[in-house]
Amino acid sequence: MPVVTVTGTLTCTSAEQADRVRTHLPEHIRLTRAEPGCLSFDVTPGADPMVWHVAEQFLDNAALEAHQTRTRASKWAGMTSDIARNFNVTEG
Repeated sequence: MPVVTVTGTLTCTSAEQADRVRTHLPEHIRLTRAEPGCLSFDVTPGADPMVWHVAEQFLDNAALEAHQTRTRASKWAGMTSDIARNFNVTEG
């Protein structure tokens, strides 16, 4: 089974959005890294304080789908649903 890699950005349009990311991101990272099939999960601030860089790896598509299902029902999703995401998913 090929490893699934997700890369991209999370881009805020206001200081209030950026504050919500900073507040809720540590728990989102902790929960995601504890998921079965999560190989790595990093969300790091960019040079622009409104942009975070996302780099994730999951064992397979099933692990990514489980992550997405958990995330959709999470506090993180509720608190950041209005923040733009731009992700690319690759296998290999």
